[in-house]
Amino acid sequence: MEEKYFRNKITWFTFLYSFLVIWVHSYNAVLFLGTTSLAYKTDWMERFLGGTVAQIAVPGFFLISSYLFFRGFTLDRLLVKWNSRIRSVLVPYIVWNFLYYLGYVIGSRIPVLSDVIGKGKIPFTFPMAAESVLHYTYNYVFWYLNQLIQLILLAPLIYIIVKRKEIGCLFLAVILAAIYMGGMLPFLNLDALFYYSFGAFAAIHGKKIVEGSWNIKYLKAGAAVIMAGFLLHWVDFPGFIKGEMAASDVCFRLLIPVGLWLMVPERQLIEAKEWMKQNFFLYATHFAMVRLINKTGALLLPTVIAVPFGLFLLMPLLCVFFSYQIGRFFRRFLPTLWYLLNGGR
Repeated sequence: MEEKYFRNKITWFTFLYSFLVIWVHSYNAVLFLGTTSLAYKTDWMERFLGGTVAQIAVPGFFLISSYLFFRGFTLDRLLVKWNSRIRSVLVPYIVWNFLYYLGYVIGSRIPVLSDVIGKGKIPFTFPMAAESVLHYTYNYVFWYLNQLIQLILLAPLIYIIVKRKEIGCLFLAVILAAIYMGGMLPFLNLDALFYYSFGAFAAIHGKKIVEGSWNIKYLKAGAAVIMAGFLLHWVDFPGFIKGEMAASDVCFRLLIPVGLWLMVPERQLIEAKEWMKQNFFLYATHFAMVRLINKTGALLLPTVIAVPFGLFLLMPLLCVFFSYQIGRFFRRFLPTLWYLLNGGR
């Protein structure tokens, strides 16, 4: 696969996952309809899309982030890689978490916005600011970046482990077994470690497959991988193990992005449009936009089933549109701030 096709395919898949992850945070049935039977039916439909279909998004992000980090990686390039991730991950993590905290502080003191936010008057203190930055208190979706930062710090250890194919396979099996048994780590999610380690393994041992020129064999292999993902998701294994469902979900959420990557021919993808390339900015802003749109809509729009579900379906399109327009403004008039907010992208 030529580099331009590989990069274009990465952009397409990153945009797809950005689009899907908006659905994960757009549930609004109860907000609009209260605790009614209509709300229950609407919530079920929303959660099927946001809680099952769209849940492949975060594993997809981990796989892409890991693959790009370990693509052509050697230990002597570690500092170069870490330095680039400071700019593209750590700095925007700090900046966005502080901006979200500041926005909530200001919004909680404005009567109309305070009702929309619904958190009372938020104190503005250094300890609260530090807590908000470190633990993404007012920017829930940045749990992913928090996990990613930890995984990037662990990258040299992951590389040493998965560099040898047999040990890497054993490592992945041990993580999956730990998830199956209900194991946990103090700060790091085991599923995040599994996805990231799988991406590293693919970058080191599977580059010929991941970046191979597409043919009909890829279509068949991808379809088989997706079928395996659904089977593992639906099959109920005998007995009761604490983490059985979690392990099933992890396999499903891993195999669907892998299968989709194999099935999609890179040469058939048109060149990604400019509005498809602002995925980090979209990821960082969508949560605030979703909450604002949903809560404003619940105050102003009629409470019939078509309104919340229609708004839910359209939410990714609305967020993409508004995010792109806001991004254009920053790029044109505040380029330095844009550089910080978008991680130098």
